[in-house]
Parts: sequence; structure tokens; C-alpha cells
Amino acid sequence: MSIMKLLQQAHGGQGISQLAQQFGLDQSTAEKLTEMLAPAIGSAAKQRAQEGEAVRVLESLRGESQANLFDNPAEAASTGGQAQGMDFLQNILGGQEEAQGLAQEAAGRAGVDSSTVSQFLPALAAMVQGGMQKNMPDTAIDGMESSLSGGSEGAGGGLMGMVGGLLGGNKGGDSGGGLGPLMQMLDTDGDGSPLDDILGRFMKR
Repeated sequence: MSIMKLLQQAHGGQGISQLAQQFGLDQSTAEKLTEMLAPAIGSAAKQRAQEGEAVRVLESLRGESQANLFDNPAEAASTGGQAQGMDFLQNILGGQEEAQGLAQEAAGRAGVDSSTVSQFLPALAAMVQGGMQKNMPDTAIDGMESSLSGGSEGAGGGLMGMVGGLLGGNKGGDSGGGLGPLMQMLDTDGDGSPLDDILGRFMKR
């Protein structure tokens, strides 16, 4: 399941349209922004994980109380929700300046005021984080981190199987070094972002 497909399930399938209303955006504009920003968030997180920073990505998903941000667009758009989303973005992209740069690029391409997108992006990120947390609870994160640190393969394997089932099975085997469920969720599944070609500009190394 890709980030985009995950968001299409938010709030009973109405998450994006409800989030759009929070910022005075029409649905088509919100969808255009989401099609750029959501896969970009997934691509950035996947790059971090593949570059040896998987624990950083996993830790950004910890906290089961965040799961309600997936089903409550108003909460994701709130000041607290945006702050949570910005923390997530800064962890994945490397800093607030990078997150703001991503928002400005998307705003320019969508023809939307950048100040609006600067609020929409962290709210969207909060919804992404909540959806990932809902499918990947802290116990599963513990198992993946244990696998990364050479923990009990049996226990880790059991958790991987459980979470893999939640995400629709492990297509093609677990090639993520114990991170199969995470990599499945970050798989763009053909719906990459138009921003992918310049994403590196918005990631602090």
C-alpha cells in the first residue's frame, strides 16, 4: 500500500476533501497538491531508510495516539496537528527549511498561495503519520528495531508477518532487512510524485 492509497482511505475516504475545507481549498486543488506531496513524503522516508537511517524513520512513527490524526481531518489541520506533522517532516527531510521549501515548490506548481500550502503540508503529513501509525503500532516498530539491531529473529519474524498481513501481504519477499512492512507502505506503487526529480533539494544530508 502506497502513501497515496493510504490517504485515500482516511476519514472513510473523505479525508482529503475534508482537509481541503479546513484550508479553503477546492477538492481538485487539494488532490493535485496531495498527488505531489504525499508520494514525496513517502519517497523521502524510503530514501532515509535505504540510506541506513531506518531507525530515524521508525522513531518518527512511534506514538499510537497519533493514529487519530488519520481519521480526524480537523484535528490534523489544528495547530497541534500541524505541529505534529511538521515534527514528522523535519525528521524525514532534515529541517524546517527543507519542509518549507517543499511546500513552496508544490505551491508554485499548483498555482496556490504558498502560505496556504505551508499549512496544508504539515496537516497532510500529520494525516500520513497517523495512517502509518494506525497500520504499524509501537509493538511492530519495536520488532523492526529489534531486527535491525540483531534481536530475536523469531519474535521479529512473527511481528513482520502480522504487520505484513495488515498491509496486504509481503509481495516479493522481505528485502528490507526486517523492514518489509515499512518498505511496502513506502512503495510508490507507480504513483510517484512530480517532485521526485528534485526531491533531493529538500532533504538535508
